[in-house]
Amino acid sequence: MSYVSLAQEIIAYVLMGLGLIFLVGSAIGMLRLPDFYSRVHASGNSETLGTMLIFLGLAVYNGFSDTSAKIIVIFLFVFLGNPIGSHILAKTAYKTGHPVWTKKHAKEAEEYEAKAAEKEEN
Repeated sequence: MSYVSLAQEIIAYVLMGLGLIFLVGSAIGMLRLPDFYSRVHASGNSETLGTMLIFLGLAVYNGFSDTSAKIIVIFLFVFLGNPIGSHILAKTAYKTGHPVWTKKHAKEAEEYEAKAAEKEEN
């Protein structure tokens, strides 16, 4: 095993490990944050960065090949699509009247979610 391939593997593992940290942070944010807008923000930012770091790590691990080129193309689609999708979700929620969570309006947000759950059941 040459030092180049060892260094390449170490860099790839570090990038994938950092990506995993961001994805776990995104999952924790989805579970712990109080309202929709905070959750979209957590998932949109850290999920994009985590996914891109993992794809970059995979591309480094594979070296210069057709597979790496395909991974980079997917990387670019995630880089462009994920923030746009998060923005569209948040903007649509705001335009449809989904309340923003504050300590003052926490009860209103719970009532809104209860009404939405009733609509889904019917």
